[in-house]
Amino acid sequence: MTFADRLLHFLTSFPLPATLPEEVEAISPYQQATPLALLTQFAEHYYADNQPRVALLGINPGRLGNGRTGVAFTDPIALAAWGIDNDLPRRREPSSEFVQEVVLAMGGPQVFYQHFFLGSLYPLVLLRHGLNYNFYDSPAVTTALWPAIQDAMQRLTQEVGLARHAAICLGRRNGKYFQKLNKELGLFGEIIVLDHPRYLMQYKRRALAENVARYVEVLESLKK
Repeated sequence: MTFADRLLHFLTSFPLPATLPEEVEAISPYQQATPLALLTQFAEHYYADNQPRVALLGINPGRLGNGRTGVAFTDPIALAAWGIDNDLPRRREPSSEFVQEVVLAMGGPQVFYQHFFLGSLYPLVLLRHGLNYNFYDSPAVTTALWPAIQDAMQRLTQEVGLARHAAICLGRRNGKYFQKLNKELGLFGEIIVLDHPRYLMQYKRRALAENVARYVEVLESLKK
């Protein structure tokens, strides 16, 4: 089985929670026809080997990027740019815009995805009243999902096949939870925390070139 095969099995078999506090609901893009078809094409194109990837992990997927395309930090425009045709609405997602710039700066998707995997600590979309929700927005939701987050990360590292020398955490607040998780499970030798792409696009857009360069510098240092 390739990295693509193992990733697809992990994501499509990851269970939905029975219920969550605070009127939060979880949705799996990988149990919906369009996101699953697009993810399958993407994985078979970019992950069709057995090379371990360094993980860049966010919080949990959003409904307009990964929720539509099945591919983390990749909106319909970026997905089409990477050669995966789709008929989804051409709406940009800020995190995807930033990641697309990083991928291009590192030589394009064929080069980037040979070394790196983009994902989330919790792999399912979370919504509250129809809006994106983060697993850490409520202590009750965090507690309810923590065993599932532990399971997701163990499966990603052990079954899918992530590189273990280091991982990138996307988001400073997310870093608190990733560091805690790593202390509990001992998954990675090092966790490097970077500002979240959405934060950089919302508050630091004028420094886009500098922030992309910072990402590239860190990622290049982690290639094996």
